[in-house]
Amino acid sequence: MHQFNLVLLGPPGAGKGTQAGRIVAEYGIPHISTGDILRAAVKNQTALGLEAKKYMDAGELVPDSVVIGIVKDRLQESDTQRGFLMDGFPRTIPQAEALDEALQGLGRAITKVIVLLVDEEILVKRLTGRRICRSCQTPYHVMFTPPEQEGVCDKCGGELYQRDDDTEATVRNRLAVYRKQTEPLIEYYDRSGVVVRIDGAQEAEKVFEDIREALGPA
Repeated sequence: MHQFNLVLLGPPGAGKGTQAGRIVAEYGIPHISTGDILRAAVKNQTALGLEAKKYMDAGELVPDSVVIGIVKDRLQESDTQRGFLMDGFPRTIPQAEALDEALQGLGRAITKVIVLLVDEEILVKRLTGRRICRSCQTPYHVMFTPPEQEGVCDKCGGELYQRDDDTEATVRNRLAVYRKQTEPLIEYYDRSGVVVRIDGAQEAEKVFEDIREALGPA
């Protein structure tokens, strides 16, 4: 049986969420987001979940060893037989090495790493364009989904504002962190010849077509 053991990489604003949803629906594989599985492990009070909770309660980062353990547990569940889509993990080379090791123990390996490439200036425009209504929280985007009247919510007439983490300085900082931490991962996976580079600046529909072409039929 052909497995789709996928990792999705790309900077903030590259459209990973949109593409992840489409890949999961098309290929019938679970979307493994570390945030979600960490929360689930904590909620289900698994041994590793309780371990992770100690760090989270203290406001600290959950160490790689615990995250890998939780990911490994998740990969042993039956819905991952055909494969999985990893999103938001691995973020660093040590995490990628540990993931490879964990998969090897399960007789599996990463089959494709999809990298969404988007020019930084486009990302800044995408990420700084978000506006939220103070009253009803409806999201808008100055480029893609602008309100009828600038600064005013179509639904309730509330004031639209820009969240602190959407300002240009914050966005550029997030992109710098991504470049420093995550871009080396692309080189790491390049060595195994599994990287597929996709132009993420295209229309979402076209981006998905390119991904589907790279992965082959479901």
